[in-house]
Amino acid sequence: MVTIKMIAKSCGFSVATVSKALNGAADVSAETAERIRKAASEMGYLPNAAARSLKTSRSYNFGVLFEDDANLGLTHRFFSHILNGFKHRAEELGYDISFISDRVGGADFSYTEHARYRNFDGIVIASVDYTDHAVVDLVNSGIPVVTVDYVFDNCGSVLSDNVGGVRDLVTYAYRMGHRRIAFVHGEDTAVTRHRVASFCRTCRELGLEQPEEYLVPAIYMDPQTAGVATAKLLELPKPPSCILYPDDISYIGGMNEIERRGLSIPGDISVMGYDGIDVSQMFHPKMTTLRQDADRMGELAAEELVKAVEEGRGYIPGRIVVPGKLLEGETVAKLKVES
Repeated sequence: MVTIKMIAKSCGFSVATVSKALNGAADVSAETAERIRKAASEMGYLPNAAARSLKTSRSYNFGVLFEDDANLGLTHRFFSHILNGFKHRAEELGYDISFISDRVGGADFSYTEHARYRNFDGIVIASVDYTDHAVVDLVNSGIPVVTVDYVFDNCGSVLSDNVGGVRDLVTYAYRMGHRRIAFVHGEDTAVTRHRVASFCRTCRELGLEQPEEYLVPAIYMDPQTAGVATAKLLELPKPPSCILYPDDISYIGGMNEIERRGLSIPGDISVMGYDGIDVSQMFHPKMTTLRQDADRMGELAAEELVKAVEEGRGYIPGRIVVPGKLLEGETVAKLKVES
């Protein structure tokens, strides 16, 4: 096993200097610290977790609170990428991750109690009911917290640019000649409210009609409710020429309803998705959608949480907005604009 003494001998520094560098002490120059860390990595040095915890009063373990209404767990294609990015970046920064629940060993625990029981240094929260009193208690517990796609005043947050994403999709449909654009949106969450507001604002700025019937609720990641919403839109006296879905999985329900009626995409009706999951680019025709940079969101959440832990009382909560990318597929027809 590689020891600090062996690293010191290899680098030509004292044991004390090597120890300080590996523990991030401020009185070691950045150049020296980098040289020592590089040597330690090349020699395969692994610090003793128990000893490190005793010295620093840290567990070097982050908690992850993740629950989704669709009950997809780690198969949730969007949030699984966020958690994957978070895991890899946290590990690079020297932290393990564990999941938080409200049950441990058959006993009921609050999220805060579980976090304290496991002595987590910090928590990342993704895809939960942020109004749940148990979540609010955790945010107010004094444990460093970073949230995904939601903002609290007292903790950091990483947000997908939902406003910009919807704006880009509606603007693209408009450029393709569409003037009757409908939005099948998800259930009432902060993300949904931002997306609906962006949809309405963009339509208004482009001079488009906004019939109330063109805004139809559904449930995220639920093809069945998206199919029902699609049927409502197609049965309108003046149906839309283009439908925006809340996510790429919900689009499947819309596609099935469109095909059930003997209509074609994009010949009879154009569609757009959201999220940009890999499978969306395997559909035929290839889907036009907005790819959210989920992996990057996870990485930034890890970096922000490390910052919150290490800066302590001096930490000022960051608000990081991550832009997405429009994927121009084959599901939006080019229409001739009537004069």
